[in-house]
Amino acid sequence: MKLTRPAKPASDDLRERFQAVRAHSLALAAPLSAEDQCIQSMPDASPTKWHLAHTTWFFETLLVQPHAAGYRVFDARFAYLFNSYYEALGPRHPRPQRGLLTRPALEEVHAYRQHVDEAVLALLDRGGGADSAAISAVVELGLNHEQQHQELLLTDILHALSCNPLLPAYRGAPSPTLRLATVAPAVQWLAQSGGVVQVGHAGDGFCFDNETPRHAVLLAPHAIADRLVNCGDYAQFIADGGYQRPELWLSDGWAAVQAQGWRHPAYWLAADDPRLVHQPHQGATAGWQVFGLHGVRPMEPEAPVAQLSFYEAAAYAEWAGARLPTEFEWEAAHELPGISQMSGNVWQWTRSSYDPYPGFRPLAGAAAEYNGKFMVGQLVLRGGSVATPVGHARPSYRNFFPPAARWQFSGLRLAKDL
Repeated sequence: MKLTRPAKPASDDLRERFQAVRAHSLALAAPLSAEDQCIQSMPDASPTKWHLAHTTWFFETLLVQPHAAGYRVFDARFAYLFNSYYEALGPRHPRPQRGLLTRPALEEVHAYRQHVDEAVLALLDRGGGADSAAISAVVELGLNHEQQHQELLLTDILHALSCNPLLPAYRGAPSPTLRLATVAPAVQWLAQSGGVVQVGHAGDGFCFDNETPRHAVLLAPHAIADRLVNCGDYAQFIADGGYQRPELWLSDGWAAVQAQGWRHPAYWLAADDPRLVHQPHQGATAGWQVFGLHGVRPMEPEAPVAQLSFYEAAAYAEWAGARLPTEFEWEAAHELPGISQMSGNVWQWTRSSYDPYPGFRPLAGAAAEYNGKFMVGQLVLRGGSVATPVGHARPSYRNFFPPAARWQFSGLRLAKDL
């Protein structure tokens, strides 16, 4: 007779995932010094230490306090320091001033995480009970929330390190090896006849409220590129004067180019950039260099271009005689034979405003402020980047940023009408 191992209870799986996600946040922060973890390089970014504390506050406030009788908060002052934008949960420290929080010290933030983790694990170990389903739902939300902050932790510290004249690497990597010149294959256009398609989250797995409800949309005939725009493609746009040609740009985008002095993607460095003097291995290289998580590396023409604003993505599409896909065209194309690089490289700008789906209803309670309140003035990105935790993204996932944001791993895929 064949013996089979009994399936683990769902609570055991949730417990293991909770511990894994929480440990991964600490692992991402481990290469950084205490000084690194306190810095805030711009109002839109947050210090690493703040990310570690805020994700802990989320579990403490939305999960442990409502469900663990007799729980004592680690420090009542942290509710003011680490609330992000939840108006229903009280006042908070101004976002642009998070880099001033030298206290609490990093060690105290780690102690805060341990304190709350123990309370969460005790809740999960308790099992059963009338509120077990509610506890599991909040833990699921909290884990996905923390994974979002894991990506933000990386993109925010990369921006901070890019402001350092030494351009230090977040994490070291072997010296670049000599590469033979490679040329990415030409873009193939995948034609779609259009028609009514279903979009939005389907199935029983986790999703955010902004991915629902699933509904029908009408697509016009169009074609979508089989691959992402790469650095070699984008270098041609730069060489053709793309940043000096107002006819390619949306009005707000051209204003941003003029005001911010944009001439290339955020972390590209020209060969004569004075900061390259401090970089090893530059003597044998020429042309564009790119600053990333592993420091300064020679630009790889076949690598997807990243750190683009929506304005830059739209200008490139105009220059290429194409356009950006809508978020629904992107989602419908996800399973097309021959399409590549849909996730795990860069978030892909779409031409869709971040709006509620027909019949959208936010989550109940304080979590109602999670997504819906931001549905104005933002553009949708789809896919997932090199900084997105494995397993976090899905075809229906709707990321969103204002059009001028360019510190994320954001790039583009082209589409065109038929």
